[in-house]
Amino acid sequence: MSEQGPLLSIAGIEVMYARLALVLRGLTLRVPRGGIVALLGANGAGKTTTMKAVANLLRSERGEVTRGAIHYDGARIDGLDASDLARRGLSLVMEGRHAFGTLSVEDNLKVGAFSRRDRGVGDSLDMVYRYFPRLKDRRHQAAGLLSGGEQQMCVIGRALMARPRMILLDEPSMGLAPLLVEEIFSIMRQLNVDEGMTFLLAEQNAAVALRYATYGYLVESGRVVREGPAAALAADPEIRASYLGLDASAEAGSATLAARRRPRWLS
Repeated sequence: MSEQGPLLSIAGIEVMYARLALVLRGLTLRVPRGGIVALLGANGAGKTTTMKAVANLLRSERGEVTRGAIHYDGARIDGLDASDLARRGLSLVMEGRHAFGTLSVEDNLKVGAFSRRDRGVGDSLDMVYRYFPRLKDRRHQAAGLLSGGEQQMCVIGRALMARPRMILLDEPSMGLAPLLVEEIFSIMRQLNVDEGMTFLLAEQNAAVALRYATYGYLVESGRVVREGPAAALAADPEIRASYLGLDASAEAGSATLAARRRPRWLS
């Protein structure tokens, strides 16, 4: 396998559903090895469809890639199924926290190792518990009884059991309290730094995504309309107004209010 170039490359793909609805319109992006790339946009922009195209999950919804190509680690992967992708080190965590509710937390995690034939599953389980100590505390509990944030941790942990080099995370913050969102994103960054894991993150919450990502793509109507380093996108006035809920006048007003509240001895 090639060690040059991006780990994931999506080149001008078009995705059509039922041969009628064109959802992705020449979308192109790259995910470097060891990077955290954020795919940003409103609901319906095409983020989830992009994830499903990479994971080859479109057929069940009568969708297909009609143009373009997807490469992972230098090889084209458009036609590979989920087990093939897992063996190559690519895992997907879909939105909605699809834990197996009647199985214990530990059994949920072990499901993630279904494609492995080595003896290191126990070591991987220990690694998951190291990053998600809450799961260790609840390892014998039915996953369906976990909180929303704990279920999100469980499905991410399940993906880690496949020993991936890259994880696709689809809307991980959906429905979670802000403190839990920060905890999960912080663990993602730890995995990136400590384990060298690569992430492609589809997220509506642009503010938190751009804090943790290294690079970002803004998608509208199935096309990339803006891209750049995460810090640059977070500082862009148009993106701040449209996606972060901030504008220059509001920020100026906040600064003025803060100055008025400042004690005189600090002036």
